[in-house]
Amino acid sequence: MLTKSLKARKDDLSSPANQLKFLSNGIFKEGELPRFKDKIAETGKFPLKPNKLEILQLNLGYMCNQVCSHCHVDAGPDRKEIMTKETMQQCLEVIKTTGAHTLDLTGGAPEMNPNFRWFVEEASKAGIKDFIVRSNLTIILANKKYHDLPEFFKKHNVHIASSLPFYKREKTDKQRGSGVFDKSIKALQMLNAVGYAQEGTGLKLDLVYNPSGAFLPTDQAAMEHDFKVALKEDFDIDFNNLFAITNLPISRFLEYLIASENYEDYMYALVEAYNPAALDNVMCTNTISISWDGWLYDCDFNQMLELKVDSKVQHISEYNEDLLNDRNIIISQHCYGCTAGAGSSCQGTVT
Repeated sequence: MLTKSLKARKDDLSSPANQLKFLSNGIFKEGELPRFKDKIAETGKFPLKPNKLEILQLNLGYMCNQVCSHCHVDAGPDRKEIMTKETMQQCLEVIKTTGAHTLDLTGGAPEMNPNFRWFVEEASKAGIKDFIVRSNLTIILANKKYHDLPEFFKKHNVHIASSLPFYKREKTDKQRGSGVFDKSIKALQMLNAVGYAQEGTGLKLDLVYNPSGAFLPTDQAAMEHDFKVALKEDFDIDFNNLFAITNLPISRFLEYLIASENYEDYMYALVEAYNPAALDNVMCTNTISISWDGWLYDCDFNQMLELKVDSKVQHISEYNEDLLNDRNIIISQHCYGCTAGAGSSCQGTVT
């Protein structure tokens, strides 16, 4: 049971620095919750090093048309942080020379960046093999200027990774807001109508699942089967893959854990489910995350905690892939979330 003093600290957790301090010290006695660095050292994996760079993930801004209860970005309509065209141009120069094969655009709602379409058009010329846009789906219906996004995505062969907490209305709306489920279904039908997830088109449509409460995802393959059956039977919707992502104890989800008195149990659950086999494939080992203002991070969770890469190169304007490949990856207690159970990354489970 959480103490009153812990509940009182909720207001102190609005800043990334305070969240990180809380995660590092928190309410646990010395040695009660093992340090993540000590845990990975048991198998000789500290310091954690990157493998070959495969993915460049760009956060185009924290502005979003939704305010989701689990959002680790703390995104919403009131957020003003947006990647400028100048920073996008710097990113384009890197995209042309990188050894990475995947470009992953995220937000907020990346489509709300005023230069989003220009950037997609320019980046699509750079020869990236897999061009992902992480869409919340409802943005397609949010305003008339977004209604043609399915056709735009199709034109540039964009791989869509779409957030959908569940295949039922109640759970989805509870996590993402009233009416979100119906709008998401409509958007998925629009994407199917232009060829997404249809045989022979090559247009990929994946769904992203985050648990709605203080628990880890169940088996990804089983969930994918259930989602496919339910969405096909109820709404004639097709999709390719389901990615199950563990909620990490930062930002709004950390606030939820404290408010619901689940923080201690959740942290214990993550530690008890630690899987050393997941460590080799967590996203920080093959990804560079680039923030809206051009700073470089090992992953977007570190980005939200303002933990820049441990390298002489920390900004996109001075990007050097060789130096970045030689860095140590920055870790802390939140990293248990990516190594629990089957592991977790932006591409779903890792083992």
